[in-house]
Amino acid sequence: MKWIAVLIRGVALSLLASAALPAQQNPFAGTWKLNVLKSKYNGVQAPKSETRTVVAQGNSDTVTYQGIAADGSSISYRFTTNLDGKDVPISGVGPFGADSISVKRVNADTHLSMAKKAGKPVLTTRAVVSKDGKVTTNTATGTNQQGQPVSIRSVWDKQ
Repeated sequence: MKWIAVLIRGVALSLLASAALPAQQNPFAGTWKLNVLKSKYNGVQAPKSETRTVVAQGNSDTVTYQGIAADGSSISYRFTTNLDGKDVPISGVGPFGADSISVKRVNADTHLSMAKKAGKPVLTTRAVVSKDGKVTTNTATGTNQQGQPVSIRSVWDKQ
């Protein structure tokens, strides 16, 4: 009879663990605030503030950016990606006027993305979530709207 109790406990624990698994599988999900003081922008001004919200939906992520640019204008764009490296449209105006983006999952805590304007790459980004899941560091290179090179290391704190 004891083995039945052990089996039932094992099944119950397995069910609890599997229910928590989807949240653990996507460390990018959640709300992130740009840490302007820890970030470094070369060739472009840092925004005054920015928030990124990632909503995981099965095999896809919906990513929304909201904030205030250095010149006081609004930052507001979003996209939904299957993390498969295929181009998807950006709703709103993306970085450096981008109208599409491709995002590819490298591993559980690393994504590579390429933002494009009229099919031409304008920003390539490597995003890595820290082991503790509290910080994402994005390292990006590209070309601003004046055709000048930019490099950005943005640090995002999970809220």
